[in-house]
Amino acid sequence: MERGDCSMADRHDVVSAGILFADIACEPIERLPRAGELIPTKRIQLGLGGCAANVAVDLTKVGISVGVAGCVGDDFFGQFIGQALARESVDTGGIRVVPGMNTAATMIVNVKGEDRRFISTPGANVVFSADDIPSDWSRGIRVFYVGGYLMMPGLETDAFVALLRELRAKGVITVVDVVLMEQRDFWPILIKVLPEVDYFLPNNDEGKLITGSDDPVTQARRFQEAGAQNVVITLGEKGCLFFGRETKFLAGVYPTTFVGGAGAGDAFDAGFIAGLLNGESPEGCVRWGSALGASCVRAIGTTEGVFTREEALDFMASHTLPITPVK
Repeated sequence: MERGDCSMADRHDVVSAGILFADIACEPIERLPRAGELIPTKRIQLGLGGCAANVAVDLTKVGISVGVAGCVGDDFFGQFIGQALARESVDTGGIRVVPGMNTAATMIVNVKGEDRRFISTPGANVVFSADDIPSDWSRGIRVFYVGGYLMMPGLETDAFVALLRELRAKGVITVVDVVLMEQRDFWPILIKVLPEVDYFLPNNDEGKLITGSDDPVTQARRFQEAGAQNVVITLGEKGCLFFGRETKFLAGVYPTTFVGGAGAGDAFDAGFIAGLLNGESPEGCVRWGSALGASCVRAIGTTEGVFTREEALDFMASHTLPITPVK
């Protein structure tokens, strides 16, 4: 088992743990090809993917120190992920290279006017566990983020729940997002995990798969009843719902030029975390999340279009995000 460089181990504001992917994405095409048909696209690119990687890069863009924890295979894609993160000044000391396993990879098919399509293999993500998170990284961090939860069976354990509980006892804010690759009963693990989660951030589709309801308020209420302190349901082009113990509201979206949606949810998560670290109100955190999400969709890659801190501040100062209270 090999690990990346751990040179910044004690200086992080955030640990971003979870799924790591190599993404192969195309520029939007007019339509899907028929069987045996070839359709041209202007560009196909290899880029970083997976919640933990995307959120880490987005956070560094807004000036936040972050380390990544996750698993990759001993292959080209795994090397690419480590090198790409290091180039973005992300600490890769928490990435474990797993011999004999493939790195997770996703093909992203973008069709004009349609939501993106994914073909994916989870690869080494399935063996990631709480033991893979460097213990010294818990010293001094302010936010512990887990992206792609429910896709990593190694985190559906009492040890992971205990880690969250330990971090919260130290004053660390816990933020959890999910990725679902199958339909099953998620409640047995969620009722253990959610009481240790300060902010739970699924999207509306994921909320429906878990709760059976397509109403975001119903979804949020179910998650809160299961123990989550605050729930944020992202709604794509419709914005998001913030559902706290005291504050509840719907937020719209900022204007943007849409090219591709890959990474937009992760950019929202990163912006929301940036808001938390800046001491923002719930509304302010959602503004940060919405701004980074809006910037992300301007490019086909998951992180290349995301604002810097200065760009985000200028954007929020010149645009208004619609916010409506919810009873």
